[in-house]
Amino acid sequence: MDFISSSPWTNIAIAILIVLITTVTMGAFSSKNQMPVEGKTILITGASEGMGRSAAVQLAAKGAHIILVSRSAPKLEAALADVKAAARDPSTQRFTYLTADVSQPDYAAPLLASAVSWNNGQPLDIVWCVAGTSTPDFWLEVPITHARSQMDINFWGSAEMAHAILRQWCAADAPVVPEPKHLILTSSVLAFFPVLGYGPYTPAKSALRGLADTLVQELEMYPQKVKLHVVYPASIGSPGFERENMTKPEVTKKIEEGDPVQSPDDVAAGAIRKLEQGQYFITSAFLGHLMRWGALGGSPRNSWLVDTLMCCFLPIIWIFVLPDIYSKIRKYAKEHGHPATYRTKHIQDVKS
Repeated sequence: MDFISSSPWTNIAIAILIVLITTVTMGAFSSKNQMPVEGKTILITGASEGMGRSAAVQLAAKGAHIILVSRSAPKLEAALADVKAAARDPSTQRFTYLTADVSQPDYAAPLLASAVSWNNGQPLDIVWCVAGTSTPDFWLEVPITHARSQMDINFWGSAEMAHAILRQWCAADAPVVPEPKHLILTSSVLAFFPVLGYGPYTPAKSALRGLADTLVQELEMYPQKVKLHVVYPASIGSPGFERENMTKPEVTKKIEEGDPVQSPDDVAAGAIRKLEQGQYFITSAFLGHLMRWGALGGSPRNSWLVDTLMCCFLPIIWIFVLPDIYSKIRKYAKEHGHPATYRTKHIQDVKS
């Protein structure tokens, strides 16, 4: 969604918002590091490219031991070389990779068994579920199996890992230690506001948000200390984004026109910074912050003061943004006819 160009009133609203954020948040996050990683063992899924790979490199630079997970061994070997090169202390840090397909049922338990074995039998300290994929299209124009496959990787891939690792960390005989374990899930800003063209994808990321909001309450029942976090990236300029654009409807591109595309390094760095601040809901760009504030509902707040103020303010922006979005959709529909013809036109354009 193009918040910036939708209306001059939106620009005024955003300017006011920036002033409010600067005033309220100045010094608000000056506490100690809530997720130190030096000497900790971190498992990252989807670590062979994009945000997952960038996160692995940056966490290695902070002194962590890293286990990279993805389906492709060749890609993991290349990523592993980058991670080793970034190590803060190559003489003491350890790195490896494990192959796994997170879309397959029952993948998590054997993967974790291998990871714990490599970690000298010790529990992992941090698990970050990054693996996911988006193949945009119209919900009605693709087989339902398309949506099911999106759910398998984007929801169940993380949900099964969450179930497996939390049962380890929170078992009745699991030790209660001063420093918490950290489970990090990766959703999408589309879980805050759905955009036309992501019908097969958005439900999975929205379900992941619902699971996280439930688990963060459930974890309060256990004596073991486990912190849950959810990262909500917007557009990331990665190989996955290039693949996404191959199927993305043209009307979706028009709606997103002007939206910023962040680099994987920037998204990973922003997420790690906010993890160190102890935040639960993590957005990596100003657009993402706006969308988060507009859709918090009953989710936990990073800051009760800031988030409450912004939740009150965001409805003003929606007054201008929503009509603009629906105007673009209706105009496109009027000019291009039935969506069933779009794919045929696209194929013809490619051939020509």
